[in-house]
Amino acid sequence: MRGDAGEVLAGVACLDHGRHLDSPMARVEEHLAELLRLPVDERARAARALLDSLDEDSEDAGVEQAQVTELIRRMQALQAGEVKLIDDAEARARVMARLRSVRGQ
Repeated sequence: MRGDAGEVLAGVACLDHGRHLDSPMARVEEHLAELLRLPVDERARAARALLDSLDEDSEDAGVEQAQVTELIRRMQALQAGEVKLIDDAEARARVMARLRSVRGQ
C-alpha cells in the first residue's frame, strides 16, 4: 500500500499543470512523500495529529461534547445497575422486531 501512495504522489507531482515548484501544493506533496517514508507508528501519530487539528477547527465540537456526555451518562447508569447489557444477537432481534412492527409486517 505504501508503494501505491508513493506512486500516486509521484503521479500528482508529474501533473503539476504549470504550478511553481515552490507552490503550497508542491510543498504539501513533498511533506506527504516524506511522511509516507516513515514507519507505520510514526505515520499513525502524524495522522492523529492532523485529524486532531481538524477537530479543533470543527463546528462539531458541541456534537463531540454531547457524545462524551451521553457516554458518561450511559456508563454511570450501567454501573448503578439501572440498565443491563444485552448481546448483539438480542439487540439485532429487538431492532428487527421493531422494524417489522413499524412496517406493519
